Amino acid sequence: MVSSLVNYIYIVSAALFILSLKWMNSPASARRGVRAGELGMVMAIGGTLLNHHHNWQLMLGAFFLGTAIGVPIAYIMPMTAVPQRTAMSHACGALAAALVGTAEFYREPAQPFIATALIIESLLGFLTFTGSLMAMGKLQEILPSRPLVYRNQNLINFVLFAIAVGLGVRLIIVPTDLFLFPIFAGLALLFGVLLIIPIGGADMPTVIALLNSYAGLSACAMGFALDNQLLIVAGALDGSSGLILSIIMCKAMNRSFTNVLFGAFGQIQTSKAGGEQKPFRSASAEEAASILEAATSVIIVPGYGLAVAQAQHKIRELFDSLTRRGVDVKFAIHPVAGRMPGHMNVLLAEADIPYDRLVEMDEINGEFPQCDVALVIGANDVTNPAARHDQGSPIFGMPILDVDKAHTVMVIKRSMSPGFAGIDNELYYMDKTLMLFGDAKAFVTEILKELPARVGA
Repeated sequence: MVSSLVNYIYIVSAALFILSLKWMNSPASARRGVRAGELGMVMAIGGTLLNHHHNWQLMLGAFFLGTAIGVPIAYIMPMTAVPQRTAMSHACGALAAALVGTAEFYREPAQPFIATALIIESLLGFLTFTGSLMAMGKLQEILPSRPLVYRNQNLINFVLFAIAVGLGVRLIIVPTDLFLFPIFAGLALLFGVLLIIPIGGADMPTVIALLNSYAGLSACAMGFALDNQLLIVAGALDGSSGLILSIIMCKAMNRSFTNVLFGAFGQIQTSKAGGEQKPFRSASAEEAASILEAATSVIIVPGYGLAVAQAQHKIRELFDSLTRRGVDVKFAIHPVAGRMPGHMNVLLAEADIPYDRLVEMDEINGEFPQCDVALVIGANDVTNPAARHDQGSPIFGMPILDVDKAHTVMVIKRSMSPGFAGIDNELYYMDKTLMLFGDAKAFVTEILKELPARVGA
């Protein structure tokens, strides 16, 4: 009776997970998708507690311990650290799967199919654990965000991975050779480190999606090992959606998986002009307010600088102020803006920016030539015209937002330093571009102070 009830609970949970992914395809239904996923997970945990009622004390203890850690993190975590928290979540989930696989492998010799699932689960889990920690370190700038490149890195990584796989195959064939498992696990952990450190910070959105896929596939393998259908479904959903998202990210950057994983993208380029500073134009908050007030259409381009400054609420105030003046304001969203997939959507949704004002790159690019003002806030590489014509640039061929086609461009930026790709942005030196130097939140606040002063003028 209990077993049948648990199966029904698992079926409903799986359906909720599928609906959650479906609803999160759109910002308008994303909240519903999150709630569906949460409800599905609560039901899955409840079903597992029912199915293993003889161990409920330990399980409830772990449940409340995880809740005590997770809830405070969710409340105190600033929006700027969401990518890091996401990477940490991948690390925790992958480590859990790897430890379960390790425990099951040591518990008793398994049949070849189960042993294969356990080896896959442990391999993906361990490498995803350390890989996610490296990604978090780069995002938090604990580690250098630039690629850490060493000689023959790809060859070393391939050999290391091949040895780990070879040991895994040996353990499948002879599961009693348990002395090999710590070596296998250690190589997997090391491979996760060496796989991520040569990747630059500009590729972190793709890396996060890919690590999410690895964690999901590890959970799927765990489902086969434990004969848990819900884990198989949930892991397959996670793995496939992460892989699809990685493909979308690579397409958005006109890059391949091999180039992302092995290309060491993001190395600092030396200036071709021998360090000579190109001329640029700057403007004050008062001048920027005057230009915005006179405009009939404004496209705001958010980037990581907006997240760092936590300026999303001030941007909402600017949006409201301009809209009341009859200005048509839209937000141009590049797929890889920020440090994780959908980072800008999440950031602007927190400030309650209307969903219909968030326009994806392919749809908004045709509107830039008719736009009076393009206001760029911290978006560097995704607005660089060099991607169109400079074949020597590391971002050549990457689809960008056509900001340079607007009548006037204003860029809020702390300095003229390059972005994560390590190259100068040609946009900043164009005659139509005005550089607005300063913290995004503080500068937008100054613009807002100037706008009310002009209402009665």
